[in-house]
Amino acid sequence: VQLQASGGGLVQPGGSLRLSCTASRRIPAINALGWYRQAPGRPRELVAVITSSDRTNYADSVKGRFTISRDSAKNSVYLQLNNLKPEDTAVYYCNMEAWGSGGMVNNYWGQGTLVTVSS
Repeated sequence: VQLQASGGGLVQPGGSLRLSCTASRRIPAINALGWYRQAPGRPRELVAVITSSDRTNYADSVKGRFTISRDSAKNSVYLQLNNLKPEDTAVYYCNMEAWGSGGMVNNYWGQGTLVTVSS
């Protein structure tokens, strides 16, 4: 399974972007879908997650500005980024977590899409 992320780009402070991530095929037993980001010189951090029951959780730094959603029929997860700030600049990675055999957890990652917020 491969995840294809898209939607990144250069945007001015206060602007918006919508990131998309689509799996090459349906992944059974999905537990959660998420977006992470990694800024230069910093560790990867969780931005937002949505569970199979549509519960969502956000990093404090993005609450009220970012919205995660999913479309199971399209094997996709999305991240709407509003009121962007320069500190949101990072490579954004999508993640799909699924239950595998024997209780193992399988993690699938997208290739990353760069978001640059600058005037």
